[in-house]
Amino acid sequence: MVALAANVQSSPDRPRLREVGIIIGSLPPGEHNAITDVAGVRVGHTTVVEGDSIHTGVTAILPHGGNVFQERVPAGICVANGFGKLTGVTQIIELGELETPILLTGTLSVWKVADALVEWLLAQPGMEEVRSINPVVGETNDGFLNDIRKRSIRPDHVTNALFHATSGAVAEGAVGAGTGTVAFGWKGGIGTSSRKLPAAQGGYTVGVIVQSNFGGDLTINGVRVGRELKSQTSKSENQGTGILIAARTDAPPLGNSGDGSIMIVVATDAPLGSRNLERLASRTMIGLARTGSNMANGSGDYALAFSTAPECRRRRGESVLRTTELANDCLSLLFQAAAEATEEAIGNSLFQATTTRGFRGTAEALPLKRVLALLRQAGALSQDSPPQPKGK
Repeated sequence: MVALAANVQSSPDRPRLREVGIIIGSLPPGEHNAITDVAGVRVGHTTVVEGDSIHTGVTAILPHGGNVFQERVPAGICVANGFGKLTGVTQIIELGELETPILLTGTLSVWKVADALVEWLLAQPGMEEVRSINPVVGETNDGFLNDIRKRSIRPDHVTNALFHATSGAVAEGAVGAGTGTVAFGWKGGIGTSSRKLPAAQGGYTVGVIVQSNFGGDLTINGVRVGRELKSQTSKSENQGTGILIAARTDAPPLGNSGDGSIMIVVATDAPLGSRNLERLASRTMIGLARTGSNMANGSGDYALAFSTAPECRRRRGESVLRTTELANDCLSLLFQAAAEATEEAIGNSLFQATTTRGFRGTAEALPLKRVLALLRQAGALSQDSPPQPKGK
């Protein structure tokens, strides 16, 4: 089965953080609390599921509605831990610009996705004489739930994700590139969030989308729920209840080893050059750390940031660039926005993900009722938090 995961509102059975009273940070979100709150940014998913053995997919992030190769956007990359297969890194570092959409997938499909992206771009109008393209494709390893050696991604999966990319609400959880991922021993996936700066500070928007597939000590809104859930599970097992809460821990990448990866993509409409976009990307690691990540040796932790501001575009053929860019002293709230949106996006990826039976075992969805009970006990929910979600 190939599912084209359209951009939809979240299921009431698996709410997002804010829908149950978990408020991360102090800056307000945008209309959809998604990376698509940055005007022009679109997201598309192709979800690939075949029986129990194949759980993978593609997620496409398009910076604007035009041809990104012809109208490039400034970009910057932060490599917190380089255990990964992100293509296109060196040219972005060298030139400070993005010339293709950003695609996310599973580790061993990176090169197949990159090849399909190049073919798609070469077929676009105005690309007839192009002889060099730098495709940007990121990944995390979905080899627990997905038979990764089959490399099941096909060119049509890539073109479907690109063609069906839309603005508005973004599907999260076990969709697209997050179909087979695992985070903190629970089902991970795609998550997104955004922040809006006050009008007095420019009114700019920062949006984040993540592909979560890493480990550590799960922390939500400052509460170390991971160790509490583990403690509760151990007590239940000792009492002979036979309750299985977490996914299998006898095979990587599950458990709390930290191995795995995360891809973080940041979009903003603030006029920033590549140097300050690299700085913006690095602030996402604050949000990642707040969720309990320990950035282990086997974890590839990458963030890529770009600006959609028209005054920063780099149009092909122009010999002199006349761009506008914010001063360094104006960046602090943007940094805060990136950290907050990253933390919330990771939480949304876990809250939206559903239990998945896959190639090497089952990754259980995060038990939301138990998590909310822990957060309520710690005073980490808003005073007027909504009713409990259905199910676990």
